[in-house]
Amino acid sequence: MKPLLPFLSTLSLTSAATFTNPIIWQDHPDLDVFRINDTFYYSSSTFAYSPGAPVLRSYDLANWEPVSHSVPTLNFGSQYNLANNQRAYVKGIWASTLRYSSRRDRFYWLGCVDGKTYVWIHNGLNKEWNWQAKGTVQGAGCYYDAGMLVDDESSGEIFVAYGNKEIRVAQLTDDGSGNLKETRNQVVYNSGSETVEGARMYKIKGHSPWGSYTKRSLVEKISGPLANAGFAHQGGVVDTQDGRWYYMGFLDAYPGGRIPVLAPMTWSGDGWPSVVVDGNRGWGREYPMPVNTTRAVKGMLGVVEEFKGAKLGEGWEWNHNPDGGKWSLDSNGGGLVLKTAAVTGDLFAARNTLTHRIVGPKSRGTFRIDVSKMADGDRAGAVLFRDQAGYIGIHKSGNTASIVVVNGLNLVEGQWTTSSTGKVAATGPSVTASEVWFRVQADITPAFGTNIGRQAVFSYSLDGKTFTNLGPALSMTNSWRYFTGYRYGVFNFATKSLGGEVKVKSFSMELV
Repeated sequence: MKPLLPFLSTLSLTSAATFTNPIIWQDHPDLDVFRINDTFYYSSSTFAYSPGAPVLRSYDLANWEPVSHSVPTLNFGSQYNLANNQRAYVKGIWASTLRYSSRRDRFYWLGCVDGKTYVWIHNGLNKEWNWQAKGTVQGAGCYYDAGMLVDDESSGEIFVAYGNKEIRVAQLTDDGSGNLKETRNQVVYNSGSETVEGARMYKIKGHSPWGSYTKRSLVEKISGPLANAGFAHQGGVVDTQDGRWYYMGFLDAYPGGRIPVLAPMTWSGDGWPSVVVDGNRGWGREYPMPVNTTRAVKGMLGVVEEFKGAKLGEGWEWNHNPDGGKWSLDSNGGGLVLKTAAVTGDLFAARNTLTHRIVGPKSRGTFRIDVSKMADGDRAGAVLFRDQAGYIGIHKSGNTASIVVVNGLNLVEGQWTTSSTGKVAATGPSVTASEVWFRVQADITPAFGTNIGRQAVFSYSLDGKTFTNLGPALSMTNSWRYFTGYRYGVFNFATKSLGGEVKVKSFSMELV
């Protein structure tokens, strides 16, 4: 999975002198990064999670915040609704591309899903995000692992580089409303038997987008900056306003997923870039801050959510498209109301499981849940969500609400059907109070390529102050085949009949 870069030739204040890799210790893979004036934007993969294709923003390339999702609803087919015995785990949004056209004052997101290239647009650089679906690119098939170039320096033409082994460039036209049509397409590079993925396209010094192209390696299998985390790969390059360039790739850092790292670049006299390495010829753990600015972002740490706004925060994503009639935000006092949306014994088949990326290397996520309106047979709680999962929560039987830990929830690797709905590993007390706090503490220190099973611990509290561990620790998988890392999640589903509900009153995530 080497990159082919088709070169043509907590509140975070940014006064620090250096930054530390990884720049975001969260699962944000297949990144596409670019700059508009003094602001940087970042887009990444989300597979079947909805909304999809998160947009991050930064003013210094080192501190980031989530601001939007380019794909508010996965409009790729009914399987993305997790209904009628259909599911789309590990399908959906893989490596995609995001760019802005200053001539049109328009953002474009393109992504290949199930053989078609879908388009979403947002009009207005400084307007509230309002993404609109524009169907698929007319005349095109799958733009696999695509990278977009909007040539606003000349005519505003739109180009896309894409492919695997055979890299192609397509030229697109916009009918004025954001609908895109392919008008030209040709092969510009053929690697033979070598796999090249994650194409990105940049215009430098006015060369033609149609080539010819020559291959050189920007970076290949250099060590660091984290142990057991693979080599930095794919990603893209971006410049600052004062003309300095940076390469941002990501590390395979399971069980936490694929996490981004950043390094400065230099350019040779004949126009080729190189990554600045550390004294050991590896990827640096620290580098000088790319941009010194007083502009700040909210950051990714110290998350506290009381669900008091008009919409969910941008850090949240459902396991598939949610059933909109089965969840709501309480405008009177706050809280996320989750009504049971499925009758099933399988958490992986339950709609409206809400997830949040874990922050590393070690953190804990705590949900405060009102369980007073659960019905007989309902199951609700906090889950450590991936293809090998476990949870702590309430099993309601008759009038009895028991705290349990369930582990061994597994999907079949490669098929992503359920092989195990899990077993109760421990039972805690019965609950008579209306509220319970459920906590998952996870160690996602990279263990990729090892047989180390990083641990997650489940606990509960009846007062929000004193927490009691329950059940055995869960060993997390380091496999890459599900692609995404573990997430904290909250769920509520029925095993007998619909009608019950819970209210999630708060969530907090903090480093430990």
